[in-house]
Amino acid sequence: MKENNSSWKVASWSVAALLVLPILAIFYTAIGESDELFRHLFSTVLPTYTWNTFLLVVGTMFLSLVFGLPSAWLMAMCRLPGEKVLQWALVLPLAMPGYIVGYIYTDWFDFAGPIQIWLRNTLDLTPQQYWFPDLRTLPGAMTILALVLYPYVYLLARSAFMEQSSSLLQSARLLKCTPWQSFVRVSLPLARPAIAVGLSLVAMETLGDFGTVSYFAVSTLTTAVYDTWLGYSNLTAAAKISAIMLLVVVLLLSAERYSRRKQKHFQAQFSSHEDNRYALRGWKKLFALIWCWGLVLAGFVLPIMQLVNYACRYFDRSWTLEFHEYSLNSLKVSFSVAVVCVVIALLVNFYQRLMAQGDDRTITSSSFPMRLSSLGYAVPGTVLAIGIMVAVLTLDHSVNDLAKLMEWGRPGLIFSGTMFALIFALTVRFAAVAVGGVESGLAKVSPNLDMAARTMGCNTTQMLKRVHIPLVMRGALIAGLLVFIESMKELNASILLRPFNFETLATYVYNYVSDQQLELAALPAILLVLVGLIPLILVNRSLEKVH
Repeated sequence: MKENNSSWKVASWSVAALLVLPILAIFYTAIGESDELFRHLFSTVLPTYTWNTFLLVVGTMFLSLVFGLPSAWLMAMCRLPGEKVLQWALVLPLAMPGYIVGYIYTDWFDFAGPIQIWLRNTLDLTPQQYWFPDLRTLPGAMTILALVLYPYVYLLARSAFMEQSSSLLQSARLLKCTPWQSFVRVSLPLARPAIAVGLSLVAMETLGDFGTVSYFAVSTLTTAVYDTWLGYSNLTAAAKISAIMLLVVVLLLSAERYSRRKQKHFQAQFSSHEDNRYALRGWKKLFALIWCWGLVLAGFVLPIMQLVNYACRYFDRSWTLEFHEYSLNSLKVSFSVAVVCVVIALLVNFYQRLMAQGDDRTITSSSFPMRLSSLGYAVPGTVLAIGIMVAVLTLDHSVNDLAKLMEWGRPGLIFSGTMFALIFALTVRFAAVAVGGVESGLAKVSPNLDMAARTMGCNTTQMLKRVHIPLVMRGALIAGLLVFIESMKELNASILLRPFNFETLATYVYNYVSDQQLELAALPAILLVLVGLIPLILVNRSLEKVH
């Protein structure tokens, strides 16, 4: 039995080390000797890129808070017509890729777009007689990203508001507090930890976004990594910029944890037999409905209607062999990543469970492989791609040098020139999703079942096969589905790591967006949106079951 546990230990630590290797590769390459290109970038454009990134992140966080927080409070604390539909409809914009929404709104609000044409024709104006805001700017990018990312704040804040003690809110009413005073003095302070987590997710998504800022011509650290690698073919300089971005991610996560370090709230949830929500009337109800439905329309309904319109008008030009081929490519890559991530999740979680009966030191050390396997989720896709590229290129060079030494010829780019690099990157990026899903499922399995299996003579492998896998199968399948969906939508790593003449649906759509021809890729864009709706439905259903 001890020998089997040693095998599990070696396997778990080996997998964890492999998944954390790209992150270490970034820092290892970054601390190397500085080259002329990086010094040139540092002295010229990098400060501007850094400042743009800071403004973009802060602006998007602020607008996401403005969009998401009032909506969360209205849905949790007020009675509104159609609230059952509105509760999940407010989550839908999260399924829309930002660069697609950005293209659609730019097309509408551009000088040659329908809105400005209608404005000029209706008011009989010349272009010199009126001013219209340019959407393809830094504030425009903030607005578009906030429209698709505010559901992070909405979901977590709404959940926090719904979990707050009804006695506290009733006490606020007895003290003659208005709804606004109750929100400011009671609800908002109690929901601060959840809001901080939501804003940190918005910040990390904004920091790692490439498609939207690239289309809006906003130079950020993410676009700097992309241009340095593909434009200048300088991996060292790209790694240095990536290291800067990783430090920013660490600072964001640390700030989020620090902001709630002393906050501990123990509170009873709303009673399921009471409805303590406010009943809005008159102009307040009208404003609440306009606000919430306006967000749904702007972030999801209007863009998806435009995509459907494009898909119907250009169906013959969209339903092509390329569309079928790239869909199959996405399915292959995403399915492979989902299977690998679930296997890794079972491995590291089961190893931790095997060690759960040991002393405190053993229990603590056994959790390290699981935590290390989840680090990649916090790393932006573009940054992770650079780490993957450093690792696989080193591996390719080593294999070719060994083959040359053994006089076997040069095998070429075995790892960096195939789907291996892309699958590796997506596995590192989304392993945390599978690890968390399997962990929650395995935690519900009673330790008594382990002891019963041991009593019946099962060894470690038999216990995993006969007891644990059947019991966590549902959670593992859901985790695999989430990994599959996230892999289908991933753009940043796919752009940098896909093999030559290899496209996924995400890169296929982005290429058309870059060429101002989204209408020809509306069909695959709709497919990506529909795929993205699945985890949102699962999350919203789980919230409804809890509350």
